[in-house]
Amino acid sequence: MIFSLIIPVYNRPDEVDELLESLSKSDYNEAFEIVLVEDGSSIPCKDVVMTYQGKLNISYYFKENSGPGDSRNFGMQKARGDYFIIFDSDCIIPPNYLSEVRKALNADYVDCFGGPDKALDSFSDIQKAINFAMTSFLTTGGIRGGSEKINKFQPRSFNMGISKKAFEASKGFGNIHPGEDPDLSIRLWNLGFETRLFPEAYVYHKRRIDWEKFSVQVNKFGIARPILNSWYPEHNKLTFFFPSVFILGLLLAFLLLIFNIDLLLQLYFVYFVIIFLTASIQNKSVKIGYLSVIAVWKQFYGYGTGFLKSFIKVILLKKKPQEAFPRMFFKV
Repeated sequence: MIFSLIIPVYNRPDEVDELLESLSKSDYNEAFEIVLVEDGSSIPCKDVVMTYQGKLNISYYFKENSGPGDSRNFGMQKARGDYFIIFDSDCIIPPNYLSEVRKALNADYVDCFGGPDKALDSFSDIQKAINFAMTSFLTTGGIRGGSEKINKFQPRSFNMGISKKAFEASKGFGNIHPGEDPDLSIRLWNLGFETRLFPEAYVYHKRRIDWEKFSVQVNKFGIARPILNSWYPEHNKLTFFFPSVFILGLLLAFLLLIFNIDLLLQLYFVYFVIIFLTASIQNKSVKIGYLSVIAVWKQFYGYGTGFLKSFIKVILLKKKPQEAFPRMFFKV
């Protein structure tokens, strides 16, 4: 089994440097290749890639901008391996990552897997807070993971593996973004392939986004879900509605104050206190606990409002997703 690591990048040479540096420290004792696809960047990373040519087996390609999904497909078409592993450029890879993947595949082979993400101590406080919001069992990150069985996991494309056979059968990622990874997972299931979570194959996901970009990102996640539900209604789940219910419930809590009923608002207060305490203890920082409260609120609000808007347009009004939300689709 030969691994090909597929990495799309857009205007992030600094990220690529950290990612390649981490891969140069891999303890994996078999050959692997790296296929880096520059997606029409105006700030290319070719010079960075050249500095690693003696340390790593890297192929570098520059193409017109067509989005991360199409760039991953491009990379897999160029790759020489028989199993593809996909990373985002803002990931840092532990030395034992490939060894853990190989061990898991040898023990019980699967054509598609996904791994979790963690935060390094060197990450900024905001990055750690966002990581908490995206991964904690107390938030939509936990709801997402907890609602999926390990052997029925929807891999996320920042840390994902797929066999060449599965890629060729499925034709890879579609042109929706975000949402291209669960779309691919469901299509693989429909083709008879299995997916699984590899808990030990984690990466350090260094999300380099500020509050505004985070809000936009999770809002798009919310918009994508009803679109996917319209395509694959058999995979719809009640948990997908939770962030929207959370937002509407908070609005109701404030309206109930008019009638001197504050129990619901107290429950929300208790929830955010739990978020604060859990994040503070987990990160050993009161500041990160406070920032995690902000991150969780932005996550629920952004995802919940995006979901509601998309649900109304796509599910209730039966609008075509490409017409209702053209910015969610890349032209390829």
